[in-house]
Amino acid sequence: MSETLVAIFSGGGTGGHLYPALALAGRLAERRSDVLPFFLGAERGVEARVLPERGLPHLLLPVRGLDRERWLANVGVVAALLNALGRVASLFQRLRPALVVVTGGYAGGPAGLLAVLTRTPLVLQEQNAVPGVTTRALAPFAAQVHVAFPEAVDALPARSRSRTRVTGNPVEPPAPRPREEAAAFFDLRPDRLVILVVGGSQGSLALNRAVLDAVTHIVRGDLPARPEVQLLWSTGPTHLAELQTTLAELGGPDWVRAVGYIDRMELALSVADLAVSRAGAMATSEFLAWGVPAVLVPLPTAAADHQTRNARTLEEAGAAVHLAEEEATPERLWELVTELTANRDLRTTMASAARRRGRPRAALEIAEALEGLLPPARPRGTGGAR
Repeated sequence: MSETLVAIFSGGGTGGHLYPALALAGRLAERRSDVLPFFLGAERGVEARVLPERGLPHLLLPVRGLDRERWLANVGVVAALLNALGRVASLFQRLRPALVVVTGGYAGGPAGLLAVLTRTPLVLQEQNAVPGVTTRALAPFAAQVHVAFPEAVDALPARSRSRTRVTGNPVEPPAPRPREEAAAFFDLRPDRLVILVVGGSQGSLALNRAVLDAVTHIVRGDLPARPEVQLLWSTGPTHLAELQTTLAELGGPDWVRAVGYIDRMELALSVADLAVSRAGAMATSEFLAWGVPAVLVPLPTAAADHQTRNARTLEEAGAAVHLAEEEATPERLWELVTELTANRDLRTTMASAARRRGRPRAALEIAEALEGLLPPARPRGTGGAR
């Protein structure tokens, strides 16, 4: 047996920051049984639900993001940050972490700052093509910075670039299932093309409306039907009932499968011929790893408009088509779907470009780099516990 080393994983607010932390912690713990991952997140983030459900050791902080429109509202943000710093300082004193990994979001700042002040090895993992505020602020002090997009490197402070690696986002490596099995799971026909529609874990109201309007126009004959196409549509749990009611009023088109949330994403990606999606970093990383061509409709209110940069970057790489939300009319959306589903060679070319940008081994590669910052495992009894 060996002494326990604590590695703090801090980041959250959204799943795009939390799930990379969970993936990296899992891979590191697989490699080093003496490492105990401990998670720091925000009381208002998705981690407030996910971490307790998984029974993982954690501390939730009263931090929240800056209000970029009402600056007076940020007085409370500063007070919450000071509160969080005090709580994290007490945690560091108690746990004496050997490593701090920050995966972005406002929940990552306090742990990153304490790591700098206590000279604890600090690692940053940036998911987007445009580095967030937390990443840019902490990068000069980090032992390692891992980015998913090569374009992010030049946006970092110059002094941090020599310690920056383009490793990709830590997604689960592709494990394709037979098309027939995957299609049957979702009650789809394996001989028809599958369009996977996803708007994030909570769904996207704007994307849902555009898709529903397109389906409505097709059913009513205002847009051309595509008998060889079927939709696998992840609406988001809160949107499902209303959309199902509308679909029933349209006669329940048998080529549309609407679900609230896709738990078996590996099956969805196994059967998908094309994706229509927001341009969040983790979703696009899965499309790249699996080689799924995509029409990306970025969330225009994302911080620093990073989703638009993600979409444009992947369009330039030939892996996706960027469609701005204001341009995502039913007519234009269906026109793109028709063009891509009718052109198998184009989809094949886009899939190849996606795989060239994909990094399915990212989680393992980053975990190996993290392990290099830890002290060697020591047999129990050779030194004091941390």
